[in-house]
Amino acid sequence: MRQIARAAAIGTGATAAAVVATGGVLLGQARQARRTIPMAEAPPPRCDGVYGVKLPGPPLTMVILGDSSAASYGVHRRRETLGALLATGLSRRLHRQVRLHRFAVVGSLSAGLKPQVESALEHRPDIAVILIGGNDVTNRTPPGLAVRYLVDAVRTLRAAGCQVVVGTCPDLGAIQPIQPPLRWLARRWSRQLAAAQTVAVVEAGGWTVSLGDLLGPRFAAEPTRMFAWDRFHPSAEGYAVAAAALLPTVISALGAAQERRPVLGRGEGVRSLPQAAQEAARHAGTEVSGTQVRGRDRGPAGRWAQLRRRAFFGVGTVPQPGSTADSPTLEGTA
Repeated sequence: MRQIARAAAIGTGATAAAVVATGGVLLGQARQARRTIPMAEAPPPRCDGVYGVKLPGPPLTMVILGDSSAASYGVHRRRETLGALLATGLSRRLHRQVRLHRFAVVGSLSAGLKPQVESALEHRPDIAVILIGGNDVTNRTPPGLAVRYLVDAVRTLRAAGCQVVVGTCPDLGAIQPIQPPLRWLARRWSRQLAAAQTVAVVEAGGWTVSLGDLLGPRFAAEPTRMFAWDRFHPSAEGYAVAAAALLPTVISALGAAQERRPVLGRGEGVRSLPQAAQEAARHAGTEVSGTQVRGRDRGPAGRWAQLRRRAFFGVGTVPQPGSTADSPTLEGTA
């Protein structure tokens, strides 16, 4: 018995030592990542205003809420911001004016959504686009708490008659300055939060688009082109890719998509909401929305959900007059 107890004590001690050692490695990597990723400097450019001013009819009002990704930190020109790209694409697709207000705050946690929503509702928005979650992961906000703040925001907006599209938590495991094993944990935490956000948002009446590893292999293949100078936030081209992924869902949420009976591609279709959320977290650019099966919202495993991998509107670069630099645009939106 004493030998067993001694062996158990040795084993427990070894496990504890391993945990402490691993924790030390993670803390060291976290400190290194903070030193490598620069602090936010100048604020991102404002993008508020009316887009498509020459088009007839009253403008549609869109608000952008969330964190630095929603605010488009990392770009230097108004036309490069996520809000401007979405408003321009929406105006061209719907052939109407779009009035844009951005309330997103650099560094915001999900807990910071409430004042943003309150400000947004003063403008009676038709559609809200929310990008949130990355800072909750880096600050280790409990996922349940972060999701609760997001759900409160979605429900408040929906109660006011505003449609809501949420770009779920990006995969922080794709960030270059974060090294393994911290990268593996960051990826796991990001996907867990993204899946939880998807379930909660769809239950609350919103739509989600998984941003995953910042929209896929292109970021991994061309990190110097897709990421901004700080290697943490997207570049102008990175935001254009994000806008291309979000725009089809924004149009659908507004009920403006002229779709025939959909021909579903591989991996698409109706799932239980929890299953759809897990699949979306693994596949960037996946849209999840509530649906019905035989007139029912719910099945044995919970709410039914439609999972779609939308075709992105093309993203290209068009030289600007008087400038040698390329500027991102959304093609196929005219």
